[in-house]
Order: sequence, then structure tokens, then C-alpha cells
Amino acid sequence: MTLRPALFLDRDGVINVDHGYVGDRSRFEFVPGIFALVRRARALGYLPVVVTNQSGIARGLFSEEDFKKLTSWMCSRFEEEGAPLESVYHCPYHPEAKIERWRANHEWRKPRPGMLLAAANDLSLNLQASAIIGDKLSDMDAGRSAGLKRLLLLSEPTECSVDAVIVKCLAEAEKLL
Repeated sequence: MTLRPALFLDRDGVINVDHGYVGDRSRFEFVPGIFALVRRARALGYLPVVVTNQSGIARGLFSEEDFKKLTSWMCSRFEEEGAPLESVYHCPYHPEAKIERWRANHEWRKPRPGMLLAAANDLSLNLQASAIIGDKLSDMDAGRSAGLKRLLLLSEPTECSVDAVIVKCLAEAEKLL
């Protein structure tokens, strides 16, 4: 079996503008360039996989059902744009959750690599050939811990000791795939 590379994408701040705990379509705004990035990634053989912490569920700001409805709509928009996502993994857990069911420091919660490792197992991915684009250092830490060699931090240039390539926009990230 041939293992394929993935392009792991954080959701809030990479796919959509991070307006803080986005749980419905009314607050969901696609980041410019996301569809072109995913089309390019697919053309290069990457499987686009979303890996997203969703502590808004644990905090009681929206339900897991709300998240699933929003995710279904989001995936259909990617399909319409000719940029289908391979899969979406989410972690509703948080160590200080308001809702006890979701109170845990779960292995899937970034900066831990659980979602990436699960995706690798489920989708037969080559993690060393994969990349991650995130907007937080926790995304980079998760990628590094999973063995990814290509870490792209969507951020303003900062003084930090992260071994990621800092990109200012998704068009810049697209050129580095």
C-alpha cells in the first residue's frame, strides 16, 4: 500500500476567519485563498485533512451537533469550489470545560498530535511527507510531534524560536507546497 501525504489544515484562522468560537454559518467567513490552496494541494497529491480544536463545545457555546451541521455545510462549499476535503477531525475536549463530559486533556487536543496520528492511521498517510498549516504554535507543535517536516505558520512575522516557515497569507503558503 502506498502512503500518501496530507495537508493538515487548522480550521479557525486558516479555513475561516477566527471570530472566536465560530459555531454557525452566520459567523463563518472563509479566509481568502483557501479554496485555491486546497485545489493546488490536491493537484500535488496531498489529501487535505482538517484538524481542529473545538473547545467552544466544551465551553457550552455551541453543541457538537451545531459543529457537525456547520462542518457539513463547510465541506459542501469546498466540494462546490472543486476543492474537496478528505476528512475533518475535531477535538471537543478542554481541561477546564464547563460541560463535564468534555473535561479532559485529551490526546487529540493540540498541541498533542492525536488527531494527526488518527488521520494517518485511518487514511494511510505518510506523515514525514505531510505538511500542516496553522495559525498557532500549538498547531506547529502537533505537527512536529507527529513527525511532519513541513510546518507553515500563518502569522505576522514574529520573534519566535519555532522551526516553522512563517507565511502572511494562504497564497504564500500555496507556493511552498
